[in-house]
This record gives sequence, structure tokens and C-alpha cells, in this order.
Amino acid sequence: MADKATRAPTKAEPKQKGPPPTAVPPPKPKLSKAERRELQEKQRAAKSEAAAAGPSTKPGPAKQKPQKPSADAPPFSVAASQQGAAAPSRRRSFSSSTGPGAAHDIRSLHIFSHFGLPKSSSHGIKGDIHPAIVRLALQFSEFKIVGANARCIATLTAFKTLIQEYQTPPQITLSRHLMTYLSPQISYLVSAGRPMSVSMGNAIRHLKYEISILDIDMPEQDAKNFLCERINHFIRDRIVVADQVIQQLCLEKIHNGDIVLTYARSSVVEKALLEAHQAHISFSVIVVDSLPLGEAKHLLHTLTSAGIPTTYITLPALPSILSSVTTVLLGAHALHSNGALFSRAGTALVAMMARSRGVPVLVCCETYKFSDGVSLDSFTKNELAPAPKKSPNSTNPPNLHVLSPLYDLTPPSNITAVVTEVGLIPPSSVPMVISGRGLNQGA
Repeated sequence: MADKATRAPTKAEPKQKGPPPTAVPPPKPKLSKAERRELQEKQRAAKSEAAAAGPSTKPGPAKQKPQKPSADAPPFSVAASQQGAAAPSRRRSFSSSTGPGAAHDIRSLHIFSHFGLPKSSSHGIKGDIHPAIVRLALQFSEFKIVGANARCIATLTAFKTLIQEYQTPPQITLSRHLMTYLSPQISYLVSAGRPMSVSMGNAIRHLKYEISILDIDMPEQDAKNFLCERINHFIRDRIVVADQVIQQLCLEKIHNGDIVLTYARSSVVEKALLEAHQAHISFSVIVVDSLPLGEAKHLLHTLTSAGIPTTYITLPALPSILSSVTTVLLGAHALHSNGALFSRAGTALVAMMARSRGVPVLVCCETYKFSDGVSLDSFTKNELAPAPKKSPNSTNPPNLHVLSPLYDLTPPSNITAVVTEVGLIPPSSVPMVISGRGLNQGA
């Protein structure tokens, strides 16, 4: 008892505040990527259904504030909601971006991607390509050789050099292997230079025909000389002599006091005008030019040097001088079987305006430029001209892309007659000339 009395009173133990500790729940299993995607799609579907249903007409409880995600909620649900909210803002920022990448996407006109683009001089050489073909492709790509006749003559001249330096492998005939050897040369000329013109295609087809009819027993050097001679005959008969006949026919359409209008620069039109001046016919010439090539400046220099009175204008000034023009002479890149003229861009505008004023439109075209194809527009097949040189102080808007198609198509209704080496013919007679002369078949 004494011990109990003498024992000091103990302090009361402090009471524990708050609820008793609970057990930590086990971590939820991680969802796979497919399961997270499925859950996100369900959430989006539920939101879209709620938005489509609209507000309910029945009275219901007051709207509750959006509940914050609890700590126990899986992290992907919060990320999904943030991703859905941030998606419109990302789309807006992408569409309104003005960086160099966006400007490049705006400027890249995919609908014109099939046009023949100007080639760069750094085109790689693959295979056994003759140096003459490499040099010619470089001249084509830099537009140092321009014009259907000039390109065709340059191509055939390069093939003459190639044939003379060609060596037939042993146990193989020249007529069989030369055809195989020419194919990569032609492919490189088209891929590294410019798209093949109708005149070049007809000339190459004629050369292949001459190779195919070679006698297999003919000595190699004799066969080479024969092919080079046939190339010379093609240039002489189908280009040189044909141009001379066209010049004589044009003399009958140019009289004293006439004002002849021509567009850009055509070699056969230039020769016809010089021939008329040498025939002592007093006439004047109006030369119409346009960018980006500006070919008419060379024609202007040639005509003025010969003493022919010449006026130089650009295409927008054409309506102001058409009332004084008596004849329009135009060149041709190709003439299709439906009578449509494929020529330098701007030719269709000149022909249309001349016909609307009642001025005769004559097209000077050799028959080897005739094509058995049909063309209804200049969009299906065309070529892009090189971009014009910019002055140091000129600046283009960031969203402006300069597109310069090289050719356009003139309908036959705007052409009065076609001057060829077989005479003056209407555009509708082109198919008969093709079938009668065996064009495009190598004969």
C-alpha cells in the first residue's frame, strides 16, 4: 500500500489525432498502348455523344463543377484530356506558320510536277555515255541550244560522232548492238538535258529504222559511213531543203507595203523574212517578245542588221498595233494530227487576237515536226522555262511562285494555213500528210 501511495502519478498519454492509418492500396497494373488508345477512343466517343444530345429539357440537378482528377486516376487519362484540348491549338499554329518550310510547301505546285523541269548541271553520269552526248545534254539544260531545228541538228550531229567512234564487240553484228548502245545515250540526253521534242523523236526514229535495215554482212566502217550519210540526207532533205521551199512559198504572201508580225524567234520565219528582203520587197516587221527567254531580241538584231525596218514590242502591247498588221507569220515546235499548233508560250494569244481582227495567220512548219498524237491543251505535256534573272533590288512576296510554261497550244480554228515543203495546207490536212509521207514510221 505504501508503495502505491508513494508512487508518482504518471502523465496521461497524448491522444492520437486523425483517422487511424490505412493500408496503402496496391499499384494498379499498367495498361498497354493498345488499351490506352482504346480508352481514349471511348472517352472521345462519349464526349461527342454528349455534345450531339444537347442540353436536356427535364429539370435536373445543378451543374457540377468539373472534378479535378484524383491522385489515384491513371496518368494516361489526364494526358488524353490535355492532348484533346491542345490539338486544335496545334492545328491553328501549324496552319498559320510562316517559316521557310511552310513557304516551301505553299510554293511547291504539285499539279505542275509532271512538267519538264530545268535540269541542273550537276546531273550524275551513269553507264557508258559518250562525251558528245554529255556535252549536248549540258547545252540543252542551260538553254544554249534553243529551237526545234537547232536541237534536232545538234542531236543528229552528236550521233554521227558517236557512230564513228563506236566499236562493235566481237561475235556481235553492228545492227543489233548499236541499237542497244544508243538507248542509254538517248535516255541520258532526255534525263539530263530537256524533254525530247517531236522533231528529235522523229529524227531518232528515222535513225533507228536505218540501223534496222543494215545488211549484217556489210563491213563495220562501211556501215558507219552509210549511217552518217543517211543522217546528212535527213538534215538536208527534211530541214534545209524544206526551209528553202517554205521561204519561197512565204514570198508569195509578202507584198510591198506589208507589215508582217511575228512572235518570239523561229529560224524558218527569220530566213523567210531575209529572203523577202533580198527579193527587193519593201515591207516592215513587228517583233513581239515576252519573258523569260526574250528570244525576239536576237531576231531584232538580225533583221535590223539586214536593213529591214523592225519594231520591237512586248506581248501586252499587242492590241495597240494589230490594226496596222497585214500578215502574221509564226513558227512551230510541233503540229499535232488534230491541227493544233504546239509552239512557244504566247503564240496562242497572238493567233487568237489576230484572227479576231481578221488578220491571216500563217504557220511555217516542216513536215518532220508533224506528230500523229492528239493534243487538246498544253497542260498534259509541257516544259518549264528557266526562271528569269532577278535584279539585286527586286524582292518577291514570300507566297509568290513564278511559273513559266515554255509552250502553249493554238487551236486550228485560229490558223489560216500551214506553210510546209509540200505546199500551203489547212490544219485539218495534217493527218493525210503524215500517212502519205510515212512520217513517224521511220520511212
